[in-house]
Amino acid sequence: VADLRGGLHDIALQIIQDVRKGVEDSQRLRRRRHLVYRERTDSNSSSSIYFTASQDTSSTYGDTSEGGYTTAYAESDYTDRDSDKEEQESEEEEEDRSCATVLTLRQEDSLEEEEEEEKEGGGGLQLQREAGVPNGELALLLAQSDILHTGDASLKAEGFRLLLENRAQHGDDQEFLWRLARAYADMYEYAQDEQEKSLYAQKGREEAEEALQKNGLNADCHKWFAVLMGLASEHGSVHSKLKSSHILKEHLDRALALRNNDPMCYYLLGRWCYEVFSWDWLERKAAAALYRSPPTCTLHDALENFLKV
Repeated sequence: VADLRGGLHDIALQIIQDVRKGVEDSQRLRRRRHLVYRERTDSNSSSSIYFTASQDTSSTYGDTSEGGYTTAYAESDYTDRDSDKEEQESEEEEEDRSCATVLTLRQEDSLEEEEEEEKEGGGGLQLQREAGVPNGELALLLAQSDILHTGDASLKAEGFRLLLENRAQHGDDQEFLWRLARAYADMYEYAQDEQEKSLYAQKGREEAEEALQKNGLNADCHKWFAVLMGLASEHGSVHSKLKSSHILKEHLDRALALRNNDPMCYYLLGRWCYEVFSWDWLERKAAAALYRSPPTCTLHDALENFLKV
């Protein structure tokens, strides 16, 4: 767009210079024409432009002055003056038309630039719509959910109920879904019954998975899917725990690739490294049977991630 504007500006300047040069050339030519002597075909006694010294000869059309000078033919003089006046008016009209043309070009350039800016602005709005940026009632709901998430157990439970009540209306929005998954993780934290904990973890993982299906380039979707995957694996077999551990690590890496300054992701990754380091003999054998190259971690790996929190 900048190159296009610069090019149009250069074209307008070039047109103005050409018009100005043409006007100056025509003015010089007109001044030069007044200095050139012309032969008069309608004069019987003079080849001068305006007057001649003639004492004895009188013109049929001219008048004689007191000093004996015969005036030039008035009809020819008026014709020349009218012709010069018409040429001057024609040149002025041409100059006006040229200036009007330049002004029109500038106006067209401005209109084109405004249309391009409108298109660019419209494209930005379209990108926002495609990216699923919340607005209006949904934005207010999500902001309220974020505030309740930072509160105590009762406020988190209120936020969970608020999201559940609006699940049918906003369940197709990724921002809503990963917050609902986060609310399930909050409820898991305060649940007392193991079966209730397992249910919260399972439902939350399903919500996070649906959010990922809508947008796989959202760091929060990957983060909360990893969290709920880890919580759900706590209530499964050793085999399911090892499988979930591999998936958890994969989504934490994706979340950090999308947003590398999330302290919670580094904390979870540090915990994952410590758990892998702490596997017993049976878990290591099961991991070797399940994966061609099972993960290995050291305490230094865990500490390195914890220090980034």
